[in-house]
Amino acid sequence: MASVAKGALILMMLGAMTACGPKQEEAATGEQAKSERAAFQQELDMVRQLRVTELTRPDGWTSLVGLHWIDPGSHYIGSSAGNGIKLAVGPSHLGMIDLGQDRIRFVPEKGVAMTLDGQPFTGEAILRADDAPTGPSVIAFDEGKGLATVIKRGNRYLLRVKHADAPTRTGFRGIEYWPTSADWRVEGRFVPHPAGKTLEIANIIGTTDAVPNPGAIEFERDGKTFRIEALDEGAETLFLVFADRTSGHGSYPAGRFLDVAKPGVGGTVVLDFNQARNPPCAFTPFATCPLPPPENRLDVAIQAGEKTYAHTVN
Repeated sequence: MASVAKGALILMMLGAMTACGPKQEEAATGEQAKSERAAFQQELDMVRQLRVTELTRPDGWTSLVGLHWIDPGSHYIGSSAGNGIKLAVGPSHLGMIDLGQDRIRFVPEKGVAMTLDGQPFTGEAILRADDAPTGPSVIAFDEGKGLATVIKRGNRYLLRVKHADAPTRTGFRGIEYWPTSADWRVEGRFVPHPAGKTLEIANIIGTTDAVPNPGAIEFERDGKTFRIEALDEGAETLFLVFADRTSGHGSYPAGRFLDVAKPGVGGTVVLDFNQARNPPCAFTPFATCPLPPPENRLDVAIQAGEKTYAHTVN
């Protein structure tokens, strides 16, 4: 009888262990999923914090105060009336810019403290535009708070002006997001184009540029396949400019941006639409943002990433 009782006890213990096993596994799986969600959100929070830091730097996108076309010939620059290029902020007279056939010359105003590429500047200089291999020349004024550079869009030049005291920077209101969703971190497939292919990309000021277009990315959502043309601007990532059904209905009307790592083995790429961001034009009227090409206007509502930026308090 003792052996029978002992055997029954063992069977009961085994039954209890068997009964507890799936629950323990379920609990472990739940903890793992919770940990993965926390890590996913932590990574996203870090990306978003860095994003805001970059936007609101003294020379970040929110510091833009002016964007001025430079026509051929000579033009005085300054904040007072009568200047050909009138600044919103800065000295009454900053200097003169002269656009010739093959050079852009700048002559500073006498007695106005400024630097050129970080060095005290009193003479005259030939300015580099942003298409130069070393980047644009930087004229700094107002003790470094103000910055002026020349940018080239299409075949024309503009003077871009930033100031650390720009209302868009000092009054920055923060960014709103759709709720984080792992469902919007999707795996895609990179489909390469023939070497050297470009795509005409229009921007918000009406010019177009031929941008390297190494391939497209295909991904699935709700049983449908979508395709986004990828751009290569020389960075370590591919650049996506897209619009979707939320454009103008919760997200910025002119579309959003997304960076993705270049394809790995087998052409696999990951698109985390939780990191979709507004273009600089959402924060300032003085940026020259690229617009989504027709190929990148998606018939799907991507309710992830940044929402439309709220400029003012109603």
